[in-house]
Amino acid sequence: MMLNMLKAKLHCATVTQANLKYMGSITIDADLMKAAGIYENERVQVVNNNNGARLETYVIPGEPGSGVICLNGSAARWAQPGDVVIIMAYAFMEENEAVQYKPRVVMLDGDNKVKEIRNYECHGEIYEN
Repeated sequence: MMLNMLKAKLHCATVTQANLKYMGSITIDADLMKAAGIYENERVQVVNNNNGARLETYVIPGEPGSGVICLNGSAARWAQPGDVVIIMAYAFMEENEAVQYKPRVVMLDGDNKVKEIRNYECHGEIYEN
């Protein structure tokens, strides 16, 4: 049996741009992609902490070190610059792999700089970027 498990997460990323004219996707600073283990064109789920909305799209790399998190195309209507989002990538795994797998969780500050990289999450923990 294949299970769809959390593979990687950028926690509390701040949206820096929203570009309605672009064809689609989310642009993420290439350094943040590398830190999380998220790949170009990979499908991600994005959760907007400001309004509770969720969307799925694919990733395109942004300028390394820029901190860019840009919602493109129709997704630009979903978030505004300054909104805080969580970006999650998933992977299919066999059950024996899934029970041992630990996702990479990249904790970001308000400028989209890496504060910490974890391989766990804790229930009830409050995180402020």
